[in-house]
Formats: sequence, structure tokens, C-alpha cells
Amino acid sequence: MLIPVILSGGAGSRLWPVSREAYPKPFIRLADGKTLLQKTIDRAARVGTADAFMTVTNREYYFLTKEEYEKTGRRDRQLFLLEPCGRNTAPAVAMAAFQAAALYGKDTQLLILPADHLIDDHEAFASAVQVAQNIARTGALVTFGVVPTRPESGYGYIECGEATGVDGSHRVARFVEKPTLEVAAQFVSSDRFLWNSGMFCFSADAFIKALEQCAPELYRTTKACWDATEGRDQDKVQLNPEQFAKLDDISIDYAVMEKHDDVAVVRANFAWNDIGSWSAVGDLTPPDAKGNRISGEAVTVDTTDCYIQSEGRVVAAIGLKNLIVIDTPDALLVTDKSRVQDVKQVVSQLKLQNHATHQLHRTVHRPWGSYTVLEEGPHYKLKRIVVKPQACLSLQMHHHRSEHWVVLNGTAEVVNGAKQYTVRANESTFIPAGRKHRLANRGPDELAIIEVQTGSYVGEDDIVRFEDVYGRA
Repeated sequence: MLIPVILSGGAGSRLWPVSREAYPKPFIRLADGKTLLQKTIDRAARVGTADAFMTVTNREYYFLTKEEYEKTGRRDRQLFLLEPCGRNTAPAVAMAAFQAAALYGKDTQLLILPADHLIDDHEAFASAVQVAQNIARTGALVTFGVVPTRPESGYGYIECGEATGVDGSHRVARFVEKPTLEVAAQFVSSDRFLWNSGMFCFSADAFIKALEQCAPELYRTTKACWDATEGRDQDKVQLNPEQFAKLDDISIDYAVMEKHDDVAVVRANFAWNDIGSWSAVGDLTPPDAKGNRISGEAVTVDTTDCYIQSEGRVVAAIGLKNLIVIDTPDALLVTDKSRVQDVKQVVSQLKLQNHATHQLHRTVHRPWGSYTVLEEGPHYKLKRIVVKPQACLSLQMHHHRSEHWVVLNGTAEVVNGAKQYTVRANESTFIPAGRKHRLANRGPDELAIIEVQTGSYVGEDDIVRFEDVYGRA
């Protein structure tokens, strides 16, 4: 039995300003309309044999992730392990192994797949997984190595050792983490080195034993967290927040793979892209005669070898060369292609400044729909709110702001203190500060309203939830 385990937790800071903490890289929509998470689900569906998917993600991404599964049309059992905070891949895989062993047996094989990779050749991927399964049956831990196509300092490398005798796979001689470009060039010229893809295959029991052997303290703390978690037999498991916060922030490579003495690598005969930078995203768009790659609307004059992506506005580029320009409604990124790995430094500075653009877009997705900030100032904020059919916001209250609602489309069911009433298109209502209220859409169509907030403070954290169908109260 093979269960795909999708890891969907990274913020993807190198793809800012499109990737934000509240809407990270797995949810970025590519040119064909699918997200990276959807593509991972489609790929995993071709190799899983348990009629179940397991996803490890942050609890704040649960509803977004569930929506992505629904869009694929899959009807498999969906198992969610929800992390209260990020602790890297070793704790995430440990929790998946504990759950798989409990639900399906310790011999259950796990296929660990990051949610932000792009692999188009599904047949070659499935063949590689089959080889990995055959090796994993011996009790080994298996990783997938990609044949490098260029020197790359942003990837880890795997040096191949002796052959295992199984379809061209090898024992792992060593792992090398993100070498210099000079060393990476030497690796590429050798046929002994492969890119470390971050994908793995092993039985639940083999990984748990390897974790206990290679990282005994991490094994102890992850096991304590799993044992302290309630509802472990349910499809949606919220990991114990107090215990999970104590876990080391460490990758599966550092904690286990680099230390274990029984690790094999399968040579992946397929094109692989971890979409780890804007250069990688740009490569997905065909170039024009001057080497420019355009996503959105742009006008170029004497511009060569640039990638330009725009959302809703025309970008004009004059006399540019070898640049990346990413335009979003609230942030603009301009960088030389040689500095794309440094975008994460911008995100770090925004965090230090407590600037909202490191976390949120102007359009923010919620379980009930979304809202878009149209304009804001010190004592006011203007939003467009869209509520899905048959969805409702929490019963809530604000200490510092009042709200005016104008219905644009659909019919709003409003709770305003002790009153409950409907507001139709071209009608409005007023919610004073300090009063409990709720907005709901009981109709078959989307509900759209304009919300005008006024008050001494209009931050998103001025909200007290009393009841919530999505468990956020």
C-alpha cells in the first residue's frame, strides 16, 4: 500500500510578492489555471494505491488546501495533519509516519511529495516511484535524484555510490547542501551527482526506526506530540500546539537522511522544477524574439532577456536587460536575474518593519470567500467582500470600528445585535462598534458587498469571534 504524503507548508519567500505567508507558493496559479498544489495532487493520484491522500500543512491553510482538492474532482479519502506553526520537514514526515502506521499498518509505504514542484512527465514519474517502492520493500529509505542540467547553487546534491542492482539506482555516498557555483559546475560535469529533489519513499516503520536511531531526541518529542494529540483517528487532525511548538525546526535531510546508513537514490528520468525562484517561473513562459518572457500585459522597447509579470496593469519596459519585473496590486519587485535568490532578504526586511505585504495580498482568502482592500487610511478602510453560496462569516464584534455594508449582488442575511433581517442589492445597513453581528449568504449565487470601516483603529486583529462554523471562534 502506497500513500502520497503532500507537504504544503513553506511560505515561498523567494517568490514574493505573489507568494505571501497567508497565500504561499503551493497556491500560486500557473498559466494553465492550475495551482502547484493541484498539479501535485494530480501527479500523486497516478501512483497512490491506498485510495487516500495525506496532507501536512499549517492549520491556517486548511480551507484553502481543501478547496484545491475539491477543484481536482478527487473522491479519495483526504487526511489532513494540521500544524500550529512551521517546524520544517522532519517533524512533518514523522507525524505522517505515525498516522499512517496507526491507520493502515507499519508496513504502509509513504511517498513524500512537496506541494511546490512541477513535473510534467507523469509516466516517467510513476516509473521512478515503482523503482523506489521496490527498494523501500527492503527497509531502505529512498530519495529521488534529478540529473542536473546546469550548475545551481540553490539546490542540494546527492553523490551516487555503488549500484543497488535495482533499475539503475544507487546507494547514497553523501549529501552536499547548496555548494558554490564553482563546486556545482564540477558536480554537473560528473555523472555521479544528482540534484536532491526533496521527494522520498519508505515504509512508515522504516522511517520511525531511522528517526529513533539518527535523531533520538526528535523521535522522543515528536512521539510525545503525537501521543498528546486528540482525535488521531479522524481525517482532520490538529496536532497538539503546546507539544508541537517544542519540536526542533529541522529538515528530514539533516535529521535522518544524511545520518542513516541505508539510503538509496533513484535516478529520475524526468524534467523537474521546484519553482524556487522567479527565474524558474519565467522559464515556463516561451520567449519572444528578443528573449523576453511576458506574463500579463507589457510593452517593451529596446528590452532583452527580461521576465515581466503583471496583474491587471500594463508594464512598460524601456532599455532593460536581464531583469525580472513582478507587478502586483500592492507591491512591485524589480531585480537582476543574478539576484533572484535574494528576494527572501526583502521579505525579511518587511517582517522587521511589520509591513503587511509580507503576509497578505490586497485580496485575502477566507473559508467563506474573500475580501479585497480597495483603499485604506488611518481611520478608515474600504473593502469588497465576496461570500460563497450557503456560506457565512462568524458571529463577531469589533471594539474600535463601525461598518457600513452596501450590497452589490445577491441577498445578505444580517444579524445585527438582537435583530435579524435581509439586505438586497442596492440596499445598505450599518453595524456600530461593539455590537455582535454576522453576515451570511443563504442564496445560490455569490454575495458581493462593499464594506466601509470607520473608527480609531481598522486593523484586521480587531475582531472577537463568538460563533464560527469553521472552528475559528
